[in-house]
Amino acid sequence: MNKSDLIIKIANLNPSIYQKDASKIVNVFFSTITTALSRNERVELRGFGVFDVKKRKARIARNPKNGDAVAVPEKNVPYFRMGKGMKDRLNK
Repeated sequence: MNKSDLIIKIANLNPSIYQKDASKIVNVFFSTITTALSRNERVELRGFGVFDVKKRKARIARNPKNGDAVAVPEKNVPYFRMGKGMKDRLNK
């Protein structure tokens, strides 16, 4: 399911909500999560999962084309951990 499928599904499940309103809801939801992660905050949705930021250390990698050593700087990466409720629903 992609973002547009999610918007259509929300609009179909809630006939009182127009598709453009469902689009605004989804955009606000994702932008809120993105903003929180950019501030290194954790976002927890009970029964669904946790969005968090992990820090990857700087390292030396290899260029696969020519084998030269390349310095990869330290960076933050988004991380999602599935909640227990979601695991239980998927693994009945």
